[in-house]
Amino acid sequence: MTEAQLLKLLKVDLGITTTLYDERLKQYIVTAKTEIERQGAKLDLSVTDHVTVMLMYAAWMWRKRDTGEGMPRMVRFAVNNLVFSQKMAEGLKKEEE
Repeated sequence: MTEAQLLKLLKVDLGITTTLYDERLKQYIVTAKTEIERQGAKLDLSVTDHVTVMLMYAAWMWRKRDTGEGMPRMVRFAVNNLVFSQKMAEGLKKEEE
């Protein structure tokens, strides 16, 4: 998925129709990807689930700048599930070898 496609999806989620915030939103997408990978996931932007989790994370980052709210449970669970499922798949693969 291209940067432009990711930006478009994030803007739809946030209800933003102007280009005024595009650069900032692009940074949130990059940061979300980095943070999720730092937690142990390997993101593949051709996989819909991975894109969805990354955009959920970026949208939360945008919203929290005003509210200061902590990470919503659904975002935390989505990131954790992605990390755990990948770690389990790696473990099963090693057992098969």
